Amino acid sequence: MRLRPTFTPARARHYRRPGGPWDLPPLDAVLAPRSVAPVRLVDGSVRLTGPELEARVAALAGGLRARGVRRADVVAWQLPNWHESVLLYRACWRLGAVAAPLHHSWGTNEVARILDLLEPRLVLGGTGMPARDAPEAVPVRGGDGAFPSLLGTGRPVSDGGGRPTDLAVVLFTSGSTGEPKAVLHTQRSLAYKARLMAGVHGLGSDDAVLMPAPLAHVSGLLNAVLVPGAAGMSTVLMERWDPEAALTAIEAERVSYMVGPPTFFLGLMSAATFSRHRVASLRLVSSGGAGVSPAFVARATAELGCQVKRSYGSTEAPTMTTTTASDPPRQAQETDGRPVGEVELRISDPNSGRALPPGAEGELWVRGPELFAGYADAAQTREATWRGWFRTGDLARLDGERSLTIVGRIKDVIIRGGENIAAAEVEAVLEAHPSVRQAVAVGYPDERLGERVAVFVVSDDPFDLETCRAWFAERGVARFKTPELVIPVSAVPSTAAGKPDRAALKERLPA
Repeated sequence: MRLRPTFTPARARHYRRPGGPWDLPPLDAVLAPRSVAPVRLVDGSVRLTGPELEARVAALAGGLRARGVRRADVVAWQLPNWHESVLLYRACWRLGAVAAPLHHSWGTNEVARILDLLEPRLVLGGTGMPARDAPEAVPVRGGDGAFPSLLGTGRPVSDGGGRPTDLAVVLFTSGSTGEPKAVLHTQRSLAYKARLMAGVHGLGSDDAVLMPAPLAHVSGLLNAVLVPGAAGMSTVLMERWDPEAALTAIEAERVSYMVGPPTFFLGLMSAATFSRHRVASLRLVSSGGAGVSPAFVARATAELGCQVKRSYGSTEAPTMTTTTASDPPRQAQETDGRPVGEVELRISDPNSGRALPPGAEGELWVRGPELFAGYADAAQTREATWRGWFRTGDLARLDGERSLTIVGRIKDVIIRGGENIAAAEVEAVLEAHPSVRQAVAVGYPDERLGERVAVFVVSDDPFDLETCRAWFAERGVARFKTPELVIPVSAVPSTAAGKPDRAALKERLPA
């Protein structure tokens, strides 16, 4: 299948103007700044300097070319957070090929469906992963040494052949709303975002990022490959999340930047050997998604001893907003920040599409130069876009200062007796309680009302329904939003993207 863009964001001509956000060299050139960082990529015992990284990318690009990979061809791989993924991304972009990382946790059925869709020129797979069993797949690590030999095949490619308009990557949504969608991005949208976020966060060659999030997800791609490449900083990879191992890596590598859902940081702060001394090198944490509550920001700021930013983005529209160091406390803790770069936000009536005034709650629409180039399925693109805007499916509101607050997903709404209740609103009230560490709200069926509110709660002290009702009453929350079932849990299960696994929790509801 030849992947083609199915969407062009509004104001594309404006973005292409001289000096505009799309007036950039190919992605490979943007990711190769001069750097004084002694080590650019750390993966366990593998430590690559800038010249070593460049030499391996050039060798791999030559090997891919020798295997017949050309511009617009798809190269698919299924790996954990290994440094080989970084090499594959960079080598693909140098050739103008399309990178297609598959999540390492996918099983045989998911991998087979995606490979049938993509029809890749080449497939690579890690040990024990279904992609390794694809016809003519190249094993990565172990096996017959096919991947090292790939680096020695063909002439190294030092001069990039990619173009800013080339498709750079196909990523897959986490599937929280159904079957994963194939999200397309161009080299110019990623190059723009890489440079922008390096500047927004003030990152440079003295910084190091620790990355436990999958490199097959947009957060891992942006913050472990793109931003470090543009900033000339170091990336420290984690194959799997382990709070104690993370603390060791932070100390050893002087990690200054981390990004991810609250799950990571809650685990870090709850680790048996956690102390402020062990995370003293951290100066910036950026977190987004469900669970980023004012209480979380306050706790993380106090215990980690660094700036904690709230941010908002998606696979289709990476990091559209973020808070800043100059924001007043209320804005920094209670909102998801203001737009970055040339991003434009609009709150729309979900049914009519009519623009709503400041303070009103509705569906968030976004447009900007970092927007995706559509889904591989054009019909899905038409459903999710309107006149150059991307309809996020998120419920949100904008205040008079253009600060964004995500209220929840349109599909994460509990409908009780005809009243819409955003799960995120209920969770925010719960997580403001001093004993509650994490909460997830879901709807459970009710013959009379349709749904009622149930909550799963991780707490330090006993937190029952009576305590919950008293807390909601004290906070002045409407009675119809007050949970009617409280289920204590020791931990909240997460999806591969680090989001609360609501489907798994719903299976625990009493019959």
